[in-house]
Amino acid sequence: MEEIGVVIKTLGRFAKVSIAKPKGICEHCTLGTCHVSEEGSEIEALNMAGAREGQKVRVVMKPFSYMKGSLIVYGLPVLALVLGAILGKELALSQLKGSDPDSISAIFAFGAFGISFLFVKIWSSKAEKKLEYKPVIEEILTDT
Repeated sequence: MEEIGVVIKTLGRFAKVSIAKPKGICEHCTLGTCHVSEEGSEIEALNMAGAREGQKVRVVMKPFSYMKGSLIVYGLPVLALVLGAILGKELALSQLKGSDPDSISAIFAFGAFGISFLFVKIWSSKAEKKLEYKPVIEEILTDT
């Protein structure tokens, strides 16, 4: 997955890149490293090519990292919702005789769903700091 953008400023090993019309990694970004606005988006990318301010660059995101992030951000809450519903129903039927199994199931489902968002938030905070989840400037296309 790649985007074309212009380096706004360099920050040591990283650079902020402005992408005018996001289409690939920015359009469906789940990691929170992109700052999308009406004009486009701003990405913090690892500056492997040694780009300078004003240069047009090609920014690449590894597909495996993108898919792994999407699976955790979207898949974990869905899995927690389903498992919470099953656990709540089983608990209501075996331990809480006389209670409404559907209500207990819903409480457990939404409780597990909410807790999963905490885990996703913690994971995404840690993932932001790992280089494997960062976009990489691989090529300088032109000076502007």
